[in-house]
Amino acid sequence: MRGEDSRLTSQACLRNQGPILRALRPLFSGPVRVLEIASGTGQHGAYFAAHLPQLCWQPTDVTRSSFESIEAWRAPVADRVAPPILLDVTWPTWPACAVDAIFCANMIHISPFETTRGLLRGAQARLPSGGLLILYGPFTRGGAHTASSNLAFDQSLRARDPRWGVRDLDAVVDLAGQRTLELEQVIEMPANNLTVVFKKV
Repeated sequence: MRGEDSRLTSQACLRNQGPILRALRPLFSGPVRVLEIASGTGQHGAYFAAHLPQLCWQPTDVTRSSFESIEAWRAPVADRVAPPILLDVTWPTWPACAVDAIFCANMIHISPFETTRGLLRGAQARLPSGGLLILYGPFTRGGAHTASSNLAFDQSLRARDPRWGVRDLDAVVDLAGQRTLELEQVIEMPANNLTVVFKKV
């Protein structure tokens, strides 16, 4: 949905930004440079930066068509949210920028699994020791869906593209471990979602 200006509005972002902020607040207690993967509308970066002034937020997206909305959302917090940059996580080398943490919401299930592999590979290469990779979204646990709504969502995703689908947390944790990213915390979120925090070792 587009507002009166160039800002696109995602209702899912509006619903989840408050709970995600509460999960992020204790993780970002001091100044931190955050690279956001798949920024989409740009709402998350603007909202988190407005409430956590210690953040320096770098939005990215795989397509430049998102940039106009991201720029519009960042305008009130442009001192803390940088202009968006183009980034496809499957690229062998990501654009250069210094980061302390990487944040990615609602991407790995709406993309081929190779995207998850690319995200973890890039996080290993870019994060410093002790840096955080934070994922938000639905997951299966032990190969099983945690709610009937997640099962229905998974089925709808796979109907749109067989390469998409809700990922299993154990599989993501195992793959992250191969990339020197240790599971630090799993935070239960509303609507049967999770915030999953990995630390680079």
